[in-house]
Amino acid sequence: MLEVGDLEKAIAFYSELLGIKGRPLRGSRAYFDCGSVILAVVDPTPGGLKPKPNATDVYFSVKDIKSVHARAVKLECLSKEKVHDQNASDLIVRPWGELSFYAVDPWDNGLCFVDEKTEFTGK
Repeated sequence: MLEVGDLEKAIAFYSELLGIKGRPLRGSRAYFDCGSVILAVVDPTPGGLKPKPNATDVYFSVKDIKSVHARAVKLECLSKEKVHDQNASDLIVRPWGELSFYAVDPWDNGLCFVDEKTEFTGK
């Protein structure tokens, strides 16, 4: 679950980035069906709380990584960090063999997108 500061903005952002529609729910939440996993976003601000970014990146295994990367470029949400001395924003093969890139949502939640054909599962 990712905390966000504006549910409508989060639904628009993640719908565009992921290429799927979010399902708004009661309780200031929205769900995005990502294959066998659901991404949940919640807006704690109606209760007077500030959103807290996740401590670690959320990873997505995707079929068409080039399209996702293009949408991230359009949304201007590519990470400005480095990963193993490489630009996290670059769509490249990482030292562990995954073709991936990193992004950040408007609430500083880190995201990583991995080409499903190169996904490292530890096996």
